[in-house]
Amino acid sequence: MMSLCSKLFILFSSISLVTSQHSSLDHFLQCLPLHSNPSNPIANAIHTPNNASFQHLYELHAVNLRILSSPSKSKPLAIITARHASHAQAAVVCAKRSGVQLRIRSGGHDYEGLSYTSDVPFVVLDMFNLRSIKIDIVSETAWIQAGATTGELYYQIAEKSDVHGFPSGICTTLGIGGHFSGGGYGNMMRKYGLSIDNVVDVRLIDVDGTIRNRKTMGEDVFWAIRGGGGTSFGIILSWKIKLVRVPRKVTVFNVQRTLDQGATDLAYRWQQIAPKMSKDLFIRLQPEPISDATNGNKTIRVSFIGQFLGRARRLIQETDSKFQELDLQLSDCNEMSWVESTLFWAGYPNGTSIDTLLQRVQDNKVFFKTKSDFYKKVIPKQGLEMLWELLMEIGNVFMQLNPHGGRMEEISESETAVAQRAGYLFKTQYTIHWTESEGGIGAADGYVEMSRRLYSAMARYASSNPREAFLNYRDLDIGSNGSNDTDFAVARVYGAKYFNQHFLRLTRVKAMVDPDNFFKNEQSIPPLPSY
Repeated sequence: MMSLCSKLFILFSSISLVTSQHSSLDHFLQCLPLHSNPSNPIANAIHTPNNASFQHLYELHAVNLRILSSPSKSKPLAIITARHASHAQAAVVCAKRSGVQLRIRSGGHDYEGLSYTSDVPFVVLDMFNLRSIKIDIVSETAWIQAGATTGELYYQIAEKSDVHGFPSGICTTLGIGGHFSGGGYGNMMRKYGLSIDNVVDVRLIDVDGTIRNRKTMGEDVFWAIRGGGGTSFGIILSWKIKLVRVPRKVTVFNVQRTLDQGATDLAYRWQQIAPKMSKDLFIRLQPEPISDATNGNKTIRVSFIGQFLGRARRLIQETDSKFQELDLQLSDCNEMSWVESTLFWAGYPNGTSIDTLLQRVQDNKVFFKTKSDFYKKVIPKQGLEMLWELLMEIGNVFMQLNPHGGRMEEISESETAVAQRAGYLFKTQYTIHWTESEGGIGAADGYVEMSRRLYSAMARYASSNPREAFLNYRDLDIGSNGSNDTDFAVARVYGAKYFNQHFLRLTRVKAMVDPDNFFKNEQSIPPLPSY
C-alpha cells in the first residue's frame, strides 16, 4: 500500500509540474509581442485551450486519427498560427527563453504526429496562414511559403501557364514546408527528380530567430534541409523552385488485373521494366485485396497506374516496345492537361473542376499506420505470392510501389540529403487503415501489429544493412528518442535507415547551426557529439 508520504510527494510533484508549465507558458506568451513586428500584431495568432477555436485548430491540420485520438498524446499549451514571418521568429526566440519545446507544422501530414504532439510542455507553430505563391513565368521560378499546399501550387502554376508544372506529391493537401524538406516524391521524379532537386533557394529561420537564405546559411545547411528534414535545422519560411516544362497534353491510365488475369506475372515483369522505361513514363503498381465478383472469394487486384508526358499514341509505342505484357490499349488512355492529371492522381473522377485543388484540408480522415521500404532487387514470384496471401489476410491495407530510374539514376547521391538514387528499383509504402466503426483507437494495437507482420515478412527482399525507410512516411518503429532528450546512439539507428551514409554529415551540420539541439523531436537529427 502506498504510504501517505508517497501520496503527498506525488501530489506535490504534480502540482509543481502544472505550476511550472503555467509559468513557462505565461513567460512565453508575454514574450511574443516583444519580439514580433508591431505593425503585424501577433495577438490574433495566439490560441490557448481557453479559446473556443483551439480544438478545431488543433485537429484541422492533423490527418491521422490514430494520433489525434490517442489518450497518451499530449496537446500543446498553445498554437501560434503565424500570419507574418516575425510571428515565427518570435516563437523561436520566446520558446528558447521560456524553456518550452517548439513543434512546427505546415500541413499536418506527419504520419506519427511529431509536428503536433510531444511528451513535454510544448507549443505548436502552425504555418498554414503563410501560404503565398509568387510565380515568375519569365524566369520559370516561384517562391512558395511553407503553409501553401501542393494543390495550391499546381493550381497557380496552371493559371500562369499550360506548359509548366512541378514535380511533387500526388496528395493535394500536403504542406510545402515539410513535404519538400523530406524530399518531395512525385510522379514526375523519373523525368525531373524530386521536388528538392528543383529547389534553388530558401528562407529559413535559424535558432537565433534570424532569417537566412541560401547564401547566408551556407551550402552545408542548404544541402541538409533538402531531404534531411527542415525542422531539425530551423523553420522553413519559403522555398524558391525552378518550374519544369510539361506538354500541353499528358496521358494517364489505370489498368487493373486480378490474379486470374495474370497479375503476378505482370507485377514480376513491372519490377524489371518500370525503372528502365522512358523518363516520360511513370507507372505505379498498387496491389489490393478484393472479393472476386464471380465467386465472392478473396483475390488480389493489381492496378498499374501511369502517367506519360506526351500523347497516347506515343505511349502505346513505348509500352508495346518494352512492356507488351501489359497490353495497354488506346481505350485505356486519357489525354488531359498536366493540371488535370494532378486531380486524376489524387483520386478525383474525370471532369472534376481544378478549383478542387484549392481545398486545403484532407477529408475522410482515418486511423492508419504506415511503413516503408526501398528495393534494390526484384521480389521473386514466390515472394509476391506470399505478399498476396498476407494482403488478403489483413484486408485493410493500402500498398504502393513507385519506380525509380530515369533522372533518379543520374543525380548524384551526394547532391542532397536523399541517398536513395542510383541502384534503387522502387520505393514501397505499406499502410494499414481502419475506421471508427472498425474499432477506432481501441483497435490500434492490433492493426499496428498487422503492419509490423507485413513489414517483417518483406524484410528478406528489401534493402538491408541498413534496411532503409522514407522520412516523409514517418515510422517510429524504426527507432525513437524521447521528446526531450536525444540519445545519439538511438538517433544513429533511425538516422542510418532514413539517410544511410548521410546521417553523420547531417549531424555535423546540426552541430554547426544548432549545437544545443533546440530544434528536436523524437526522430530529429542530433548534433554530432564532441569527444
